[in-house]
Amino acid sequence: MQSNIDAALLNIALNLSTRLASDHHYQSLIDGVEQVFPCDACALFVLDQQGFLIPVAVKGLSSAVLGRRFLPSSHPRLAKIMASKTPVRFDADSPLPDPFDGLLINIDTEINVHDCLGCSLYVDEQLVGVLSLDSLAVGAFDDIDNLAIETFAALAAATVRNIAQFNALKLQNKKQKSLNETLIQQARSQHNEMIGFSPEMDALKTNILTVAQSNYAVLISGETGTGKELVAHAIHAQSHRADKAMIYVNCAALPENLAESELFGHVKGAFTGANSHRAGKFELADGGTLFLDEIGELPLSLQAKLLRVLQQGDVQRVGSDRHHHVDVRIIAATNRHLEQEIENGNFRADLYHRLNVFPIFVPPLRQRLSDIPVLAGYLLEKVRQQFNVPNLHIHPKTLALLEKQLWPGNIRELEHSLTRAALRAIQYGEQTITEHYFDNTATIDDVKNTSSLFPQQSQPMRELVEDYQKHLISHSYDKMDKNWSKTARFLQMDRGNLYRMGKKFNIH
Repeated sequence: MQSNIDAALLNIALNLSTRLASDHHYQSLIDGVEQVFPCDACALFVLDQQGFLIPVAVKGLSSAVLGRRFLPSSHPRLAKIMASKTPVRFDADSPLPDPFDGLLINIDTEINVHDCLGCSLYVDEQLVGVLSLDSLAVGAFDDIDNLAIETFAALAAATVRNIAQFNALKLQNKKQKSLNETLIQQARSQHNEMIGFSPEMDALKTNILTVAQSNYAVLISGETGTGKELVAHAIHAQSHRADKAMIYVNCAALPENLAESELFGHVKGAFTGANSHRAGKFELADGGTLFLDEIGELPLSLQAKLLRVLQQGDVQRVGSDRHHHVDVRIIAATNRHLEQEIENGNFRADLYHRLNVFPIFVPPLRQRLSDIPVLAGYLLEKVRQQFNVPNLHIHPKTLALLEKQLWPGNIRELEHSLTRAALRAIQYGEQTITEHYFDNTATIDDVKNTSSLFPQQSQPMRELVEDYQKHLISHSYDKMDKNWSKTARFLQMDRGNLYRMGKKFNIH
């Protein structure tokens, strides 16, 4: 036992001095706790400035927990742990509800977690977080020495402190003046977290990190609802222009007769209604970033003028002979296939190459279905807070069904479906969202979902066909009560060939 503790403590201490990502630091600590102590689940929380406990690493719990925010006043066990500077134990017969009831992985039915142990995390007399352990075995924590728990808690607190200090050093002073700064605050007041841990999301975050510190133009492509604007915000926030404005322009909403004025500004008297001088979006974004959303919708006449500004860096207001030099970083986004638009004569090739210096593709949700549990936990947080239902969660089997959907509307469709289902569950006094609270149109055999099989971006045809085969076999297998013989007859094919295809696609 002691050797296990020593090894775990040494590994955590070594990690404190390495340059791991913050989530890896947190998870390493939780892995050490799980290896040493007799727990079926454990979690590490960080206390934010609003008083919420934010889960940053879990073991033995649904990954949906990582998308949640816990208000201590709504969770009496967490509140009691925070109120004590020594470890707190909860017996199996404790009347206080456990915040993780129904969230243990590999458990088909909702059960009450038995023994629970928690410890508050302090740095220089300041509460920074909470460490909690749960066990299904009664009395599992009775013989654990407080000193061992407090040692891990001290290392956890040191980890939280180091990460907080590192993040603080990365923040820049924000100016609190001018219209540009007002726009910055408005943009940052939105929820701009990028949720997901799939390989596709890791690759996306790597691309953002790679290009963020440069001044290169970025062209973001992807289907509607995938979060292209979120990617643009992330690029700007990680750039050396983060203390300047990121000005948003929806090219699809620009009236053609006013588009030039909106982008480049105008002088008084330039046209009817121009009663004063007005700066355009380029001037407002000077020193910062200009985000051109739906760039594929920009009229051809304006594309030529935009290209001239990108080439020369000078803006001329409508009705003026003067040129204003601007220093603007361009980020553009589109859900169109611009190469095809060029062939069709709807988009200028020279403008495309000016914008496409560093292309970033945002994958559709169907290509990162493993992110759905943590996305669900995050997206439901607004419902939990608005309706004061802190233990609202999705049944694990329902989560598994959501992971089989194709989601042609991507994250936006997932959010709306979850919200509707959550409201229905609350209406019936339930805190567990099950399958029957979702719309019938949200099921896997919705014929509308076939539209998502037609790619918006260039992809190998073989991959597309295999993806369709996988979904078709999985759907048919479920429909035929997971019987391969019935499935083979349903698809009118040889059972052996079907079974081999199912094994290839990892369908069990």
